[in-house]
Amino acid sequence: MKIKVTQIRSQIGRQEKHKLVLKALGLGRIGKSRIHEDNPVIRGMVEKVKYLVKVEPVSTDATSDK
Repeated sequence: MKIKVTQIRSQIGRQEKHKLVLKALGLGRIGKSRIHEDNPVIRGMVEKVKYLVKVEPVSTDATSDK
């Protein structure tokens, strides 16, 4: 299963570690989204910055590798 992670709040004025987590997730601007595999590593990063992001499940049909 995959999840879509979208940044919904600014990283300005946040802890440096949280900024680095956003960068590792491929985010950096409000409204930017990335699709990731749903695994414990990604879930841990999302948990760290849960106040800055929105998480949605993604069906596998929408993310076919073509």
